[in-house]
This record gives sequence, structure tokens and C-alpha cells, in this order.
Amino acid sequence: MLVVDLGGQYAQLIARRVRECRVYSELVGHGVTAAQVRARNPHALILSGGPASVYADGAPQIDSEVFGLGIPTLGICYGAQLLALELGGRVERTGASEFGKTDLTAVESELFAGLPEEETVWMSHRDTVTAPPSGARVVASSRSTPVAAFEDPEQRLYGVQFHPEVVHTPHGTELLKNFLYNVAGAPPAWTPAAVIEEQVERIRAAVGRERVLCALSGGVDSAVAALLVHKAIGDQLTCVFVDHGLLRENEAEQVVETFGGHFHVPLVHVQAQERFLSRLEGVDDPEQKRKIVGEEFIRVFEEEAAKLGDVRFLVQGTLYSDVIESGGGEDGVAAMIKSHHNVGGLPADMRMELVEPLRLLFKDEVRRVGEELGMPEGMVWRQPFPGPGLAIRIIGEVTEERLAILRSADSILQEEIRRAGLYRELWQSFAVLPAIRSVGVQGDERTYAYPIVIRAVTSDDAMTADWARLPYDLLETISSRIINEIPGVNRVALDLSSKPPATIEWE
Repeated sequence: MLVVDLGGQYAQLIARRVRECRVYSELVGHGVTAAQVRARNPHALILSGGPASVYADGAPQIDSEVFGLGIPTLGICYGAQLLALELGGRVERTGASEFGKTDLTAVESELFAGLPEEETVWMSHRDTVTAPPSGARVVASSRSTPVAAFEDPEQRLYGVQFHPEVVHTPHGTELLKNFLYNVAGAPPAWTPAAVIEEQVERIRAAVGRERVLCALSGGVDSAVAALLVHKAIGDQLTCVFVDHGLLRENEAEQVVETFGGHFHVPLVHVQAQERFLSRLEGVDDPEQKRKIVGEEFIRVFEEEAAKLGDVRFLVQGTLYSDVIESGGGEDGVAAMIKSHHNVGGLPADMRMELVEPLRLLFKDEVRRVGEELGMPEGMVWRQPFPGPGLAIRIIGEVTEERLAILRSADSILQEEIRRAGLYRELWQSFAVLPAIRSVGVQGDERTYAYPIVIRAVTSDDAMTADWARLPYDLLETISSRIINEIPGVNRVALDLSSKPPATIEWE
């Protein structure tokens, strides 16, 4: 299933919803050509929403030959308007905009089969389809939108003005299933077991009998990647864990013990703290930090590969969200938000070829694959931790003093979050140290010390996130402990930003 991104904020969400229906999907940019679509041979296309008017200069367009391929196509919001306009319908700005929950009336049709005649949907539009394409019939309407959905089964073209992919449309997933299963004939066969089988075959085909190195961080992503590759090629794989001095308290020891105790994969532990910290000295720009860490990782792996002999391939636990945020989507599908150290932070002259078996998976999908591979629960549900580590949680230059303060603050936060039984409920919880100082009073004396910011969010895939509503008494305990137990800290703040407009990490 190809999801064509027309600039909508929910494009990635559409792809996720399709995957939740156990049909594999990928995002492509609106510059994709009919020839490229034909070569991919998808079961169907879904055209996303977008903020533009179909009549605006520079508005996203699609190769018109795509609509003649005979591939089942569902347009959502802007996608439905573009579909209607391309095929002879009419789109207008009527002055009757709709934003938010809207009552919808539907008739019996392929899209609405088995759904209530009256339902609530989520609308977000100013323009609207006022006449469907020739040959299509109207199958749903609202008070302000007479053509809220249309379909042409003969040409297999469908459009909905509302957003079935958001939770505010209660029957949206059922509508998507009607399109995926009944219209497009896409089997619900994309499961963790199928992912493992497919990736094992791909890894074997790509690697052959070559030696392979795996960059192991101790997180679920690199661990699942390592297990997948080991399942495919066995003893051809060696894992390398690099302690770059930017880890949390006791983390290096935990990684070596946990991985070595559960999996029979050769593991090399490299102590490289001084090397990374010297490279980061005097650096406060976040993009530069990421690129330095990314490059230095590769150099360490190349050195370890040389010790093992001729190692041609490097395994990374890169995820789809890393690729999208680093601006690496298909055809410019995404703007560059930040360079993930394992994507945009890689040096151009790296000598090893990458093997990235998780590159098209979201985090929750990786966890399901990990469970299928028999990974221990504690590893599967470990909260995400960035490759550059605490370097991007110190806002400013990274120093030994600031690392020590941040490690202690984060340790207290994690201890109290776990004690409160909230660890599994949160996508991430961590401490941030802005390299500024503020005035405080402790022991009747003036202090001039660092603040610590608490960041805790809920999410499904890190593409969007909401700030977690932690209990006040828990926040009070965390704040009191951090200020009283850590010299150099006199203030604790709470980050109440969602993503978007913020990102989860500060840098």
C-alpha cells in the first residue's frame, strides 16, 4: 500500500493505521510518477490530506497518469479534492468550513459497508467537493458538506472529505479496512512473523558469506536488529558496543550484562569515553553534536572491523521515524527536522555498507518483532534512548561536570517513575540540563546553579507525542530529591509541550 504525502500532518498516521490493519504500507512523495507506481505494483494508493487549496499556486499535484493505472485509490481531504478535480468534478471554497467533530450521514456503499448510517467524523477543511467526478456517486454528506464521500467502483476511485485515520473518527479504521480488504483485496498478512521471515531472506541475499558488524547500543532497536541478522547469518555476525561516555548511570554495565546473558552472540565492548568527549569539547550546536557522534561511531566501528579482518557490512537499528525526521523520505516526502546520528549524521566517506533491517518499521512494530524473537520483556519495553545520549540532553557544551549532574538527575527521575508504576505507560521520561544558571536560596545562602527540566511524554511511535500528566505528588518528590541530592542544581522545571510543535528531545 502506497500512501502519497500531499503535505498533510496526518500522512504518517495514515501509513500507521494501514499497518495496524496488517497491511504493509510506505510513504511516498507526491512527485512519484506513474511509472514508479506501476513498478512498485501496490494493492492500492491512498492520497493524504494537506493544508493547500487545490487552486493555489504550487499546490501539491500528482502525475495524472497515476489515475489511469486502474489501481484502487482513496483520497482523504485534500487528496479527495485533488482526485475529484483531476477527474472532472468540482471543488469550491463555499464559506462553510468544517473543523473538528462533525455529524455525517452515509448510505450503503463499499466504503461504508457495515457502518452506522449516522456517525461522527473529524473534519478539517475550507475547500470542499461540490460535484463528484463523472461516474461517481455521493455516499456521505454532512450539514455543510454535501459531498463528504464519493465512490466510483467501476474505476475503483474513492474519496472522503473527513479523516478516517484519526481517533476522533470512531469508525475510521473500519472504513479503512473496507477499502483495504474489500475494495483493494489486500490480505491482512503483515505480521511480526512475516516481517522476520522477509527480513531474514533479504539479509541473507544482501550479505552472502561476508562478515558483519552490528552497532549495539543496548536499546530495543539495535538489539532486535542484531537478533534478526544473527538469525539470518549466525556466526558471521559480531556485535560492538561502544561506551562513548554519554550514557546514563550504570548503563554500560547493564547493556553488557543483559545482552551477554540472554543471547549467544559475540560482543566486543569498546571504551571510548575520552575520544568522544574530546571531539565534543567547545561544541554547543545540536546538529554538529549529532554529526560528530555519528561520525565518531563509524570510525570506531571501522577500527574494530579492521581488527576482525575483512568486514564489509555494518548493521544499524535505524527506524522509519529516524529516516523521516532526517529528511530521508521518498521524493522529499519529509522536511529535515533533525539529523539522527545514524542517518543524517553518517560520514560521506564511510567504508562499510549498511544493513538496516528495521528501516521501514515504527518503534511499536519493532517491539512486536522483538517479542516474536523471544526477547526479554525488560529489553523490549526499554524506553528509547538517543544514540548521541546525554550530549543532546545538555543544551550547550558537554562537560564532565554537566554529564555528572545530568546522570544523577536522570537516575532519580527513572527511580521515582518506576516506583510509581508509570514506566510502561510513558513513551519516554528523562531529564534535560540547559547550560544556564539561575539564582536560588539554600541554607539561607544565595546559590547560582543549573536548572533541570523534566520531560515525560506518551506516544505510539514518536512521530507525534503528548506531554504526560504526571501526578503532582510524584513531581514534588522528584523535584525535592533532585534539588536536595545533587550539588549544582537549584531549580526543577516541567516541559508541557506536545509534538508538534516541539520535538520529544530538546535537541
